Amino acid sequence: MLPKLAGMTHQPSFSQAEFADKKKITRREKFLTRMEALIPWAKLLAVIEPFYPKGQRGRPPVGLERMLRVYFLQQGYGLADEALEDALYDSQALQGFARINLAAEGVPDATTLLKFRRRLETHDLCKGLFAAINADLTARGLLLREGTLVDATLIAAPSSTKNKEKQRDPEMHQTRKGQQWYFGMKAHIGADRDSKRVHTVVVTAANVSDITQTAQLLHGQEKQVHADAGYTGVEKRAEIVALERKMDWQIARKRGQIKTMKEGAEKEMIQAVEKAKASVRAFVEHPFHLLKNIFRHRKVRCRGLAKNGHQLYTLFGLANVMIGARAATA
Repeated sequence: MLPKLAGMTHQPSFSQAEFADKKKITRREKFLTRMEALIPWAKLLAVIEPFYPKGQRGRPPVGLERMLRVYFLQQGYGLADEALEDALYDSQALQGFARINLAAEGVPDATTLLKFRRRLETHDLCKGLFAAINADLTARGLLLREGTLVDATLIAAPSSTKNKEKQRDPEMHQTRKGQQWYFGMKAHIGADRDSKRVHTVVVTAANVSDITQTAQLLHGQEKQVHADAGYTGVEKRAEIVALERKMDWQIARKRGQIKTMKEGAEKEMIQAVEKAKASVRAFVEHPFHLLKNIFRHRKVRCRGLAKNGHQLYTLFGLANVMIGARAATA
């Protein structure tokens, strides 16, 4: 049974009590229980509370904590407003996380969910939630500052023009990776080298080069930066030189350079060094794995970079919580 938080009562119904006594605990329940315990609810509620209706006129608003919980469920499971409403009626595991007792109250409808999400976007609160989660991790010593891993991932957008405007999303662009073309956006991240948690997120169109966003991905305290071969020469860029900071740049060599080397001790030594670099750099893929395979965010869910950026702040914040949950059980 989930613990009771201050300011929000949770009296279980008979059906919920019977559900809690069942023999098998599903993976969804385990996942939600871990998230429940590790999300710093009080700090996140404090970010939104100044912008949330006080209920002084009109219909009383749904409780802020409940709406935040429902919003996290929507983002974590990639559900549309109507689909989330149906899922909450169907799943007692989701009801438990959202603190909803159907015997006494209903589920927030799709319109209420939409208005809450738009409120977060209007006041740029998703970035605030992301910052609050990272501040909590830092306070608990779970977000270190010595090294940063930088990388980017493509997120596809619909290329169809069968819509009202008869055009593709004008803020998305196409780019080529290898021999294949992609249309959509990029999520650039800076992740902590030791804890694997994301500390910075930058959203651009897909055709923006990874190396141009490097300066924005640094938090300013790192002494070492790890990146793949796409960032070759980054230390010479004007915006990096302007930082006037001495950093150890661990940039992968291009495969072609190593491939053309003569066989021998020198090549073997360089290959060993590159393998060691890759073993550290690989940790940057963990947040991307959670984003695309656990949260199923492989395609954009909205039009425009701004709205998709809000979602990415929320999802990478939840990814940081999940990484913390895994570390705690390791």
